[in-house]
Amino acid sequence: MVSIADVATLAGVSPTTVSHALSGKRKVSADVRERVFAAVEELGYHPGRSAQSLASGRTRILGLIVPDIGNGYFAELAQGVEQTATVGGYNVLLCTTGFDHEREKQAFEMIRSRAVDGVVYAAGSPPSNSELARLLGDLPLVLVDEEVPGTDATAFISDNYEGGRNAAEHLLGLGHREVLVLQANADLISSRERVRGFTEAWAAAGAPEPRLASGGFTHEGGRAAIEPFVEAFANGDLSGVFAANDLMALGAIDRLNSAEVETPRDVSVVGFDDIVPARYVRPRLTTIRQDVAGLGGSAVQALVAALDQDIRLDGRRHVYPVELIVRDSTAAPRTASTIDADLRLEAS
Repeated sequence: MVSIADVATLAGVSPTTVSHALSGKRKVSADVRERVFAAVEELGYHPGRSAQSLASGRTRILGLIVPDIGNGYFAELAQGVEQTATVGGYNVLLCTTGFDHEREKQAFEMIRSRAVDGVVYAAGSPPSNSELARLLGDLPLVLVDEEVPGTDATAFISDNYEGGRNAAEHLLGLGHREVLVLQANADLISSRERVRGFTEAWAAAGAPEPRLASGGFTHEGGRAAIEPFVEAFANGDLSGVFAANDLMALGAIDRLNSAEVETPRDVSVVGFDDIVPARYVRPRLTTIRQDVAGLGGSAVQALVAALDQDIRLDGRRHVYPVELIVRDSTAAPRTASTIDADLRLEAS
């Protein structure tokens, strides 16, 4: 079993310094703290939970609430949260809610009953501000990935508006003018901001107003949302899709392919998130990449620092940049001449 002395030896400091670095109750230099945490991670050291709890009156457990662990984005987020929490000497209790309002409330009630020290919350169908205050009590809360209207909680989110704008500029640059936007639950600020960024960039270019469809943040949600527009894509009346997340984009591609509308020959598709499957499906998905590890890790670091130093969270909104990743699912729209050429090729 790895001991605090082993960590101290590897980091080149005393066991007392290791204890100070991990607890945060006494200041150590940034260099020493970095060496200690590197040693903790390399050795797989876990501070004695029972001793810490008795000394601090805390459980050293964090609650993590996410909508869908089956979504690669939230699985990656949860992994980042757990890794950072472990380095800080905390365990993580995970709850999933399926984007369901009642399940989100139940998750908070269950987590409070387990006496966690604080909560990292990726909202899927969030409670109202008053409900959230009642459910939390005095538990420290950090929001990650999704904001909750009316709260003053510290939040770590992506620049969703900029991501939507980048997607629009990419499709416009390829020559697309008639497109469909697949949005998710209107209660989710992330989806609203992605759509707003896209539509405002589209309008600024003087292109025809995009059509809008709504569905869940799932593969089936994408299939269902695009269903009424399959014929328009087959006829060439629409040539592009921007989906509010990658699973919706993949669902839309799946449904269009079943109608022999091929990506990117007949339709260009842009997603949002850059989940792992987006990099390996065929065609590989053009998407907006979020810094998932940065979001989850920073959220936990802020929460752990507040708990270990017995200070209040700053209540700030921390916005992370996003990046357009161009792959194989987007191309210039077909013209009358290219369609005629394809038809002659098929007939020969």
